[in-house]
Amino acid sequence: MTVQPRTGQPRTGQPRTGQPGSGHPAAGRVEAPGTADQRRTQMVVAALEVISERGYADTRIADVAVRAGVSPALVIYYFKTKDQLLTEAIRHYEESWYEVGQRRMEQLPTAAARLEEIVAMNCLSEADPAPGSSWQLWLDFWAQAARNPEVAGVRRKSDERWREQISSIVLAGQAAGEFRDVDPVSFAICLSSLLDGLTIQIALEDPAVDSAGAFEMTMQFVADRLGFEWDAERARMARGAGMQAAGVQAEG
Repeated sequence: MTVQPRTGQPRTGQPRTGQPGSGHPAAGRVEAPGTADQRRTQMVVAALEVISERGYADTRIADVAVRAGVSPALVIYYFKTKDQLLTEAIRHYEESWYEVGQRRMEQLPTAAARLEEIVAMNCLSEADPAPGSSWQLWLDFWAQAARNPEVAGVRRKSDERWREQISSIVLAGQAAGEFRDVDPVSFAICLSSLLDGLTIQIALEDPAVDSAGAFEMTMQFVADRLGFEWDAERARMARGAGMQAAGVQAEG
């Protein structure tokens, strides 16, 4: 996973003046500082929603524009192509995913608990920062990466970041004496590949692979490879209690 901002971004943080006849959708108007960033984020969030609902193939620039409340011309001005819009949506989702993940990691006392949380965020919809959307979004992203070099480059950087996250947790666990001595890079490749494969089956609604089963199978693999005890029943009870407490806190 799953999945940093790079290319195609207009200069932000400065007033942008549209000159008559320049072809800019805001011709003749001065944008306030920050407006470009806000509009860009607004369109990216709209793209995330529409692509998750309809799929990439059935999403049009016009659909994203309607959802964002802007003109199709403005979407094209910022993103140029639908492929670029997809990669920016993935980047935005990833940044949000890692931001939520980092906050959760900081509250967990052990490396084993942090790995469990990462696996849960990939497999369990209730633990996903964007439930109901991420699996289908990643399927579209991977499919486009097989055909588009620019999208492929974003995918490679996303995979590198994902594996580095796993490797760093393994190294921390080894330093603390929690994990046995394994190659953290090889382990990260194995774990990330396992999660990618299982999430595809979940997204395709394979009757043999549900999200809870995928979570438990992955955690058993992690525990076996790293040499620590993991109890599925205890984990289910703990996660259930945590969700209940979070619900009570939200209601309060």
